[in-house]
Amino acid sequence: MALEVVGGAFLSASLQLLFDRMASKQVVDFVREKNVDDELLNKLKIKLSSINKVLDDAEKKQLADPAVRKWLNELKHTVYATEDLVYEIHTEALRCEIEGKPHLLSFFSTRSYAKQINQRIAKILDTLKDIVQDKDLIGLKEVGRVDNKSSPRVSIIVPPLEDESGIHGRDADKEVIVNLLLSDADTVNKISVIPIVGMGGLGKTTLAKLAYNDFRVNNLFDIKMWITVSDEFDVFMLTKTILEKVTSRTCSIEDQYDLQLKLKEVLEGQKFLLVLDDVWNESYDRWYALKSPLEFAACGSKIIVTTRSESIGSMMGNVPNHRLQVISDEDGWKLFAKHVFSNNNVEPSKYSDLEVIGKKIVEKCQGLPLAIISLGGLLRSKLNSKEWEKILKNDIWELIDEKKCDILPALWLSYYYLPPNLKRCFAYCSIFPKDFRTDKEIIILLWMAEDLLQPQKYNTLEEVGDEYFSDLVSRSFFQCDDDNFIMHDLVNDLASFVSGEFCLRFG
Repeated sequence: MALEVVGGAFLSASLQLLFDRMASKQVVDFVREKNVDDELLNKLKIKLSSINKVLDDAEKKQLADPAVRKWLNELKHTVYATEDLVYEIHTEALRCEIEGKPHLLSFFSTRSYAKQINQRIAKILDTLKDIVQDKDLIGLKEVGRVDNKSSPRVSIIVPPLEDESGIHGRDADKEVIVNLLLSDADTVNKISVIPIVGMGGLGKTTLAKLAYNDFRVNNLFDIKMWITVSDEFDVFMLTKTILEKVTSRTCSIEDQYDLQLKLKEVLEGQKFLLVLDDVWNESYDRWYALKSPLEFAACGSKIIVTTRSESIGSMMGNVPNHRLQVISDEDGWKLFAKHVFSNNNVEPSKYSDLEVIGKKIVEKCQGLPLAIISLGGLLRSKLNSKEWEKILKNDIWELIDEKKCDILPALWLSYYYLPPNLKRCFAYCSIFPKDFRTDKEIIILLWMAEDLLQPQKYNTLEEVGDEYFSDLVSRSFFQCDDDNFIMHDLVNDLASFVSGEFCLRFG
């Protein structure tokens, strides 16, 4: 069974698929011939339909109320049990049909099978009665459905090299980092370690890429290397990765000391630039062990470190931390407008009513580029003031207590307004650890295997998956780097949050 989202819009879509399966000819005929209690099945459908009406309210309130989130989890378990039951009936009906046997001659005897099914339905109904009662106790209400139908397909692939025309508010930061890379003023240290520090979503990686790819830097170093570190600071694996990048060869050395000797040997006399992106390691011993063979490189070598932690930056760096700040509302609006209007071939000035609302939305993002880009991706296909007002006045902005929840309101809003088919595919990706990379085709095949793609009359499932993937890229949930799939850490956190206890993660 597919890993799925604990959320209103997804549960509603899941229930609709369940209702369709219950109404299919195979299930209806099979139930009739097996003498399964039709009345019980109808009661089950009615009870699920009554709960369906409050799911949008529950999806919002789960952010601030743990009781609502627990209620959604219990409902999800019950929906799974119902799905299992209906799928079993449907599978048995198809088996008999394929084998050409009358349903009455199937493996199960009519009477015992009907009794078994009726008992399972009755048990599910008992559970649902309690869930229905609890929804009133926790104050869930019927609300208007979120308009989250599939938007027109827009293909925007984030390139491995940052397009500076799409970056706003980072010119001064870029100059500081580039000047540190160009400078040879450090006479104490052979290698300058430059920490870029800031909270998630500020654009530390983007700034490092801008400096790394600057034309003034390109010919300054003999070797350039980029390594995403993340949670695991494995000295052996990081050393091996650096060696393989320097030599452009696969390394078979299995002893750490021999590995460091080899890296020392190949780096001697070489001037390198190394980026260690997204570092979480607080152990000085590990950092010292990783750095020791690097010290034999030529003077003027540089290391850029990006991290959320001031203390990690201070531990690793030998120049002061470069503290990345939020961008101004003016730069935020430019960034927002770039993502909203770039594929619509229109000037923002032609939508003066939207500009007023959009600037207020940008203010709510509090200068975080990731949040601004996320909402820009959401609104790029909704160029009307009513849709923008819904985003601006949505109570999700107030529901999320940032002290208790690490999910950015802007990211949650972008998720909340996803079509249900995209919600399921996005949530499935919570199985991947942070900084995990794989091919787009692998993701699509996994979605297909989990039956997350809705068949279309004139498109293959691979084409449907490609369309889903492009939609999630255009909304900034996914990034693509040389056809590799990756999610920002905060987007990965969002996927894990919406999947809740229904997630098993690789790694």
